[in-house]
Amino acid sequence: MSRNDALRAARLRAGWRTVERAAAALTEHGQQLLDDPHFTVSPRTWRRWEGERPGWPAEETASVLHDALGRWPEDLGFTTPPGWIRPERHEEVEVKRRAFISVTSATLVAGPVAPQHVDPALIDYFQTQLEGHYRADMLLGPHDLIGTVSAQYQLIDKLVRSAKGETRRGLLRVGAAYAALIGWLYQDAGDMDGAAFWRGVTQEIATRSRDRHLIGYSLVNQAQVRTDLGDGHAVIDLCEAALDDTELLPKVRIMALQQQAHGASLTGDRRAVDQLIDAADGLLSRIDDDLPWGNACRRTPGYLEVQRATCYGRLGLGRESVALWDQVFDVVPATARRDRGVYLARHATAAAAAREPEQALQIARTATEIALETRSARMRRELNTLERAMLPWQDAPVGRDMAEVLAPVTKEI
Repeated sequence: MSRNDALRAARLRAGWRTVERAAAALTEHGQQLLDDPHFTVSPRTWRRWEGERPGWPAEETASVLHDALGRWPEDLGFTTPPGWIRPERHEEVEVKRRAFISVTSATLVAGPVAPQHVDPALIDYFQTQLEGHYRADMLLGPHDLIGTVSAQYQLIDKLVRSAKGETRRGLLRVGAAYAALIGWLYQDAGDMDGAAFWRGVTQEIATRSRDRHLIGYSLVNQAQVRTDLGDGHAVIDLCEAALDDTELLPKVRIMALQQQAHGASLTGDRRAVDQLIDAADGLLSRIDDDLPWGNACRRTPGYLEVQRATCYGRLGLGRESVALWDQVFDVVPATARRDRGVYLARHATAAAAAREPEQALQIARTATEIALETRSARMRRELNTLERAMLPWQDAPVGRDMAEVLAPVTKEI
């Protein structure tokens, strides 16, 4: 028996002789099991499940199928996506998740610590480690890295309490950079409360370090969270506050200007978007610092055009955004896999906005694979946006194909 026949065989064993009867029976069963009168499985969906490309059901539907037929989807002819965890294992996973949270939330050391000698060479050690963490983030995504970075921040926080003079100031500066990275990892994992907390820690440590450039950087970090929350006016306020310091390093000014452009796109101001990105572009050649943090603008090929394309997509300028993404992908290395996945998702959404659904579908296939690998909540949000952009074609073959491609990702991974 082939895998595509497994669901049909299970249906017949249950006494559901037709697809229509199976869909109606599963709908009734699911409404009772979930106590949800809106739970529905259509005959068309069931027919697709028994076809050559059955896709993957939503998690609650998987539970209903198991309860009704006694078998999980992977035993019913469905192809198991990466990251799928059977609900029967969720309690075990939740225990591990709580333990993970308790470890990361304990990175702020409570109470006094025993004094110890702190060698200034430790500053260079942590700075060197930081660059490696940035590279690993591009390859791994947040979940496999956040525990490691948090543990190192805990050590820095402990050492700061014993360090003196310039060694203490140096550790505060590198500690702010670590806190900023932790905040970013939480943000990429979709935990906005955790992200906001660590952005606050970043600002506190930056202020204690008395480093004006780090303080500006911390304000941009706060603005990033507000961008993800869709609060354009707050983004603009925070970036303007950073830019009030006329002596900021060019790198920090670039970060503030491009983030303010995101705020402008959220408020619908295309003219401001272009002015801010152009102003940032004029500063790129002036970057000459050797600081280990905030180097995305020189580490990421096509950095500012990525920001412009993202802003254009947010403004609904599909064709303009697609043209920019086409240029960006000529220079983005395949090794930057997580970032590439995010860009692909945005590219696909722009293609949908440009009324090119077939192109959007083609791009989405690769983006979905990367999303499942990295478990990036940021990428999942982008693909949810793509799902909404494809609604005009939801009843067309390309729309149904897109729904199948996105199903494993746009549900909770």
